[in-house]
Amino acid sequence: MNISRRNFLRLTLALNALSFLRTGTSFAARKTTLKLGAPVPFSFEILKALARERASHDYVAPPQPDPEIVKQIDYDAHGKLQYRKDAALWADGGSSYPVTFQHVGMFFPKTVSMNVVEKGMAREIQYDPNLFTIGPDHIASALPANPSAFAGFWVHENRFKKPDWKTREPCVTFLGASYFRAIGELGQVGLSARGIALNPGMSNPEEFPDFVSFWFEGARKADDPLIVYALLDGPSLSGAYRFSIKRTKGVIMDIEAELFLRKDIDRLGLAPLTSMYWFSETVKPAAVDWRPEVHDSDGLALWTGTGEHIWRPLNNPSRITVSSFVDKSPKGFGLLQRDRVFDHYQDGVRYHLRPSAWIEPLGDWGEGTVQLTEIPTDDEIHDNIVAMWVPREPATAGKSYHLRYRLHWLADEPYPTSLARCVATRLGNGGQPGKPRPKGVRKFTVEFMGKPLAKLPFGTKPEPVVTVSRGELSRIEIEAVPDGVAGHWRTHFDLAVAGTDPVEMRCYLRVKDKAMSETWLYQYHPA
Repeated sequence: MNISRRNFLRLTLALNALSFLRTGTSFAARKTTLKLGAPVPFSFEILKALARERASHDYVAPPQPDPEIVKQIDYDAHGKLQYRKDAALWADGGSSYPVTFQHVGMFFPKTVSMNVVEKGMAREIQYDPNLFTIGPDHIASALPANPSAFAGFWVHENRFKKPDWKTREPCVTFLGASYFRAIGELGQVGLSARGIALNPGMSNPEEFPDFVSFWFEGARKADDPLIVYALLDGPSLSGAYRFSIKRTKGVIMDIEAELFLRKDIDRLGLAPLTSMYWFSETVKPAAVDWRPEVHDSDGLALWTGTGEHIWRPLNNPSRITVSSFVDKSPKGFGLLQRDRVFDHYQDGVRYHLRPSAWIEPLGDWGEGTVQLTEIPTDDEIHDNIVAMWVPREPATAGKSYHLRYRLHWLADEPYPTSLARCVATRLGNGGQPGKPRPKGVRKFTVEFMGKPLAKLPFGTKPEPVVTVSRGELSRIEIEAVPDGVAGHWRTHFDLAVAGTDPVEMRCYLRVKDKAMSETWLYQYHPA
């Protein structure tokens, strides 16, 4: 796994946000308009044919403007390259969602072609240095006007619903490889999605294909979606994507993709999500940081094909780990930020408001696994978590895939379980207070909260059902959390285990034979 690449991608997202925050009115004096190329026929079918044709030939990397100049456009220099919003695509009408563009720089040197579609015809948006605030002393002024120097784009708030869209943070960003992200209903961005993930968590290098071209089809009415088409290309595959993007209380994206493989791929990750988890109340090294928790997501949620709801708290392991959850026709999965209490973070970057992202399959995805890759990290700048769908059948050269799914950027799952949910996982030394603590014994405390537990008759206790892949369980207890909150229960249990191999753990609460909670899964790494 290329950790430095993940670090770099996270920095690009931070730079992206900083560039927007620096936006002012000083550059608005000069009126700039978009220049368009000659019209050519375009449709999703044409794009799929183009991706198929590309996959039949050797890969050719996207062009890059003068590398010696681009590598000097660092974090600070890129922050000064503000796109002139008066030159936004559809700034004055034609679509609900204006679109602005990002410049190439040190962290994203590859160019991306941008096109606008109307009535079945596409016209390329011509790069012009005057679209950006490139002063005469800026290093970017040394770049030629041709070829293009676009690297990505922003989708802004709906003009009809937010007339002040120029002063608001964009709601969707596509920038860097096949990465994109969106604002959640709590007004924050956080984790990212990707078009594809190839070989994350493996000993061989991870491959990062690029979205090399985009086409924009405007939303004519206030409630219509913006349509974005994308051509994906990389050494191992090519693909055609269609994004139907709509701003709701968060952002909803309907995504359709057609993929064509050039080479065999060891681990093909579809509908991937990427996030950051450093530490939480579960495990925190002593005095590693002044904040109680630091993470963009705190768990993986699964809604299986059989209807089971599962919560798997995230880990920051000592080595790269990959967990596979076998399923058939999954109903959904996502990386969520469940903990919404500011005091649990104490950070002005507002981790408690970070969005959750949920993948909802459209159609039958068949057999495969939801794979969770967890990578060691020692700082919050690294995106170290990947969740994705891996089909059961091997991904071999010449194979094609058709995929449809809905991506929800919200505060929570769009279809939460009616059962009680896991709200905290805590680890400590096993044994009893006041007595010598036995070596190799770890205590676990798992908290659940929800209506089924709140409605229990007086005197009725739920029963914790705990199983582990190895080791010996003892001291299994259940109690109501003494905080006065109805339906808030916690179970404690000790695990004695030898060796350092991971232990797969499972727990849920029941009354008689009826489940009261979702299923808690956890991978424990003995020291």
